[in-house]
Amino acid sequence: MSNNEVQTVRLTVEVQDCGVAHLLDKESGGYVDAPAQSIGFVKVEQGCVDLQITHQWGPADFTVTIADRDPGADLAGYEDIVEIGYVSMSGEVEMTGFTFDEAVMCPLPPLPAGPGTYRIRYHVKGMDLEGSDDAVDDHYLQIWPASLEDPVVVKATSVASEYFLDPEKFMRERGL
Repeated sequence: MSNNEVQTVRLTVEVQDCGVAHLLDKESGGYVDAPAQSIGFVKVEQGCVDLQITHQWGPADFTVTIADRDPGADLAGYEDIVEIGYVSMSGEVEMTGFTFDEAVMCPLPPLPAGPGTYRIRYHVKGMDLEGSDDAVDDHYLQIWPASLEDPVVVKATSVASEYFLDPEKFMRERGL
């Protein structure tokens, strides 16, 4: 990827249970220095990014933008947005859904800086609508080179985001 380049792809991953899709590095192992982190709908561990989706099972549509710089958050288009650091050992990533069978991998364009540290911004809308006729399947992932920094909540407006950001507080405030 050359300077000032942005690549955006649309893909669908099949999720059989758990409401989770994964972004995986093509090279496993070697992540001892990469910190495990989580924030809201995203958890990063050892080259794997777990992304909570808007429903428990079925196809999940994603838009993924890979850029050589911060492409800017879509604040108007999404209800919930979080950012987190990620280390890629290979510079190549792919997406898949949680499955009980062999996973179908969806390769993404190569990361612009090759192996190294990146920032992931995850946009979601419709997290509160699972199972309703108004449910929306909209997940937007952005990836660009950046130093490792603490996870950040960019925008949180859904009830689901309150739960995922602090489950204990959510339950306590509701007397559950």
